[in-house]
Amino acid sequence: MDNQQAGLKPFFSLILSTKLPKLALSFGLLTSVITTLFGLAIPLLTRDLVDGFSVSSISVSLMFLIGGVFILQAVIDGISTYLLAAVGQKIVARLREMMWLKLLRLPVTYFDKTQSGESVSRVVNDTGIVRDLISQHFPRFITGIISIIGALIILLIMDWKMTLLMLVSVPITMAIMIPLGRKMAKISRGLQDETAIFTGNIQQTLSEIRLMKSSTAEDYEETKGIKGINKLLDFGLKESRIFALIGPFMYLVVMVVIVVIIGYGGIRVANGTMSTGSLVAFLLYLFQIIFPITSFAMFFTQLQKAKGATERIIGILELPLEENHAGIELDISNKPITVSNVSFAYSDDEPVIENVSFDAQPGQMIAFAGPSGGGKTTMFGLLERYYEPTVGEIRIGNTPIKELSLDSWRSQIGYVSQESAMMAGTIRENLCYGLKNQDKITDERLWQVAEMAYADQFIKDFPKGLDTEVGERGIKLSGGQRQRIAIARAFLRDPKILMMDEATASLDSQSESIVQQALTRLMEGRTTFVIAHRLSTIVDADKIIFIEKGSVTGIGTHRELIQTHSLYRQFAEQQLA
Repeated sequence: MDNQQAGLKPFFSLILSTKLPKLALSFGLLTSVITTLFGLAIPLLTRDLVDGFSVSSISVSLMFLIGGVFILQAVIDGISTYLLAAVGQKIVARLREMMWLKLLRLPVTYFDKTQSGESVSRVVNDTGIVRDLISQHFPRFITGIISIIGALIILLIMDWKMTLLMLVSVPITMAIMIPLGRKMAKISRGLQDETAIFTGNIQQTLSEIRLMKSSTAEDYEETKGIKGINKLLDFGLKESRIFALIGPFMYLVVMVVIVVIIGYGGIRVANGTMSTGSLVAFLLYLFQIIFPITSFAMFFTQLQKAKGATERIIGILELPLEENHAGIELDISNKPITVSNVSFAYSDDEPVIENVSFDAQPGQMIAFAGPSGGGKTTMFGLLERYYEPTVGEIRIGNTPIKELSLDSWRSQIGYVSQESAMMAGTIRENLCYGLKNQDKITDERLWQVAEMAYADQFIKDFPKGLDTEVGERGIKLSGGQRQRIAIARAFLRDPKILMMDEATASLDSQSESIVQQALTRLMEGRTTFVIAHRLSTIVDADKIIFIEKGSVTGIGTHRELIQTHSLYRQFAEQQLA
């Protein structure tokens, strides 16, 4: 039992951390107590009615009193149920809010290791389990406890021998229910984990539906999906088997107790040691004990499920945050960037960047070139501060960038990727995405940046203009249109540093020409870092850094590297011939 309490301690700590609405909870529990007290009065009134019952003298006032107690109990019970359920809903809403705020501020490293669908499952499914416990089972448990305690006290006063006879069933029930509860906890943890994996797989498949269709991978995904469904079915059947044991067992115990009490009570009534009214009242109190106990079985199995869900929720809530606002605010205009002896590894046995050093003067264009998998994208991740170097440091001016707040640093960087990311929504929402005081950004300003990015013409061609829906991940726009909106978004932010992952690599020649003009305009006067997949886009770079297997093997202009770096020369001969 100590292990059980230790296991449930994190659950209760988590619930308390959600800032319980104490007034609603207190009032809900108070009305619960009042409801239960009314309920406890009914069998005593029934006893008096039965014992004084005869055709010649029906106590009308007593019948009205019983009816009044029933109505009052129902009204107060309704208020109590709503208040306690509302407390449960508010706790879960707060829990989801805590998880959502946490997920938004977790570092990129968490999402490198965790499928997004798994995190979604934690926020929706696991908190749903906690909600069911608090909103439905917890109120019944509280009222049940009060009802049982009150009924037992009255029963012991009325007839302690019959009460003790009835209580023999309690240890038998506990001996069966506790092992079943432990089994349920284990199954529940497996079910929640499998649900999270299944959700992740489904989300990934549906988000890449075009890849799946073009690869004719329907049969593969069908097999994988059915395998996941069958695993969930297996856990569901295991859970159902436990419920199938709990229900009939509780019914058996209840029926045995009722039969024994009626038999023993009948003998007592026959020999005159107990009145008929007392036996009726005893049976009514028995039901007031039995019904809560049967709901307790459900409560404790649900509590075990919630315990499993809690472990996963706490696992996310205890992860270290990215401190977006911690650090200094600094205007990085016209400051050089220096990378000094930087090394980075995703894990100890996987060095990705080794002892890289270079500098970028204000307004320069710095290009990263080299074979695929050499570390170019990781270098971008370090500059963007998605990752922190394991060795060395990156400075802006004389200040290490890790001393700047993430908000201050990232808000001054513009990023245009090869596949420009877009959110479902309108062109306007995508242009303004993440900016503060969006309502103060005028249409005139939006059209201005669209024009600077050569995006104004195609936006005007849409009937709804800036309010055109772009679809999930911008699927309703062409690659060139998405790129130009990404460039317009960068213009709107007026970044001090520009980072581009070969933004024209996947475009047709006409789109490439327009996008390249827009990028050239965007790069003017800004320190720019470019990942080059094609050397033709970087021949005019101020500095080209050639990275192979995580190490810098050459730094210089295009002309210098052709003369001094054999692999770069080979790349140039293949691409620029």
